[in-house]
Amino acid sequence: MKYSGFFFSLWIILLASCGEAVKKGNSENNLSPEISLKLEKLAEGLHSPVAAAFSPQGLMLVCEQTGQIRVLENNKLTDRPFLNLENKLVKISGAYDERGLLGIALHPEYAENKKFYVYYSAPSAENGSDHQSVIAEYKVSDDPMLADAATERIILTIQQPESNHNGGDLKFGPDGYLYIGVGDGGGAGDRHGETGNGQNLNTLLGKILRIDVNTDQGYGIPDDNPFVAKEAKPEIWAYGLRNPWRFSFDKNSGQLFVADVGQNKYEEVNIITKGANYGWKIMEAGNCFDPEENCNKEGLILPIAEYEHEEGISITGGFVYHGKEVSKLSDKYIFADWTGPMFYLENNGGSWNRGKISLADKPSGDLKILSFAQDKNSELYVLTNQEVGPKDTKGAIYKLINP
Repeated sequence: MKYSGFFFSLWIILLASCGEAVKKGNSENNLSPEISLKLEKLAEGLHSPVAAAFSPQGLMLVCEQTGQIRVLENNKLTDRPFLNLENKLVKISGAYDERGLLGIALHPEYAENKKFYVYYSAPSAENGSDHQSVIAEYKVSDDPMLADAATERIILTIQQPESNHNGGDLKFGPDGYLYIGVGDGGGAGDRHGETGNGQNLNTLLGKILRIDVNTDQGYGIPDDNPFVAKEAKPEIWAYGLRNPWRFSFDKNSGQLFVADVGQNKYEEVNIITKGANYGWKIMEAGNCFDPEENCNKEGLILPIAEYEHEEGISITGGFVYHGKEVSKLSDKYIFADWTGPMFYLENNGGSWNRGKISLADKPSGDLKILSFAQDKNSELYVLTNQEVGPKDTKGAIYKLINP
């Protein structure tokens, strides 16, 4: 879902067992002990489930990349979709594609105002654009298991020059504002202008955005956004990102964790702060990329963790666990690689150590980890597919439990 290379099978052959250390920037941290868990299957038969959110009623609203939002009620998929956006999407490839229905977020006051937001890839008539990313608002109908398709309000559109690196995640922060993850515009190496889109403050590409959707038309810009009244896009909250594939707020600390997919060598996890520059394409994780040597790191924020492509090829961000059912995960950030390995990070006096998560009775087949979800009790769910693309209904949802 996130890896921009063309020959997946070649890369997968390169995967090996975990290395002995993880870097924070250029410093090495020891690995933490391995944790053994289990995946409990809740649902299957999905077209590439890439995102999910929980309603106040406990319904799990699951985005299929192909355009439908499905409802998981009492661990069973309902036949009727919550919302069908298939006719709004750009035509996507069943074999592999990074476009589609990519994100969903429920308004903090969803129980009262019934509003939710989606991120999808739509056709574009603009010259030089492969498609456009659309962030739209909808409302649920009087039936909590059915959205009202007629209530669509377009919040924001972003022209995308290539088909890949779309980001696509949406989350409301503790401040009530909507945060949006947007990739660098695709291709390879961010070859968009002299500096690349990631370092260009006059484009929304390669950024984390922060907007106010509590408006009658469009959206508002929070007064404390870092680039308000400057020669930059005021929606920008942070920049220097390649393809932020899944981010989340720690429910306790409020910290914003972002997993950013790397280019050729490294995957990374960042804690995002206001106005900060996370380096792409000057850096790939904590290492020089363009130029390859002696790059200027001044003012750049290095990741809290990174791993090389011997361990995986495309990071999938997760959540900090604050649930009660799996106490061994308490206060740890859980994430994975698209190719299947699962990890955790724990804060060790200001530095971050990484550990492996082994899965007892792991489902057979080539399990791709597309995304995570978190319910109101902070329990974690894993969204997977056994295909590279969304052509078949081999997607499944699991709950992360004790073995």
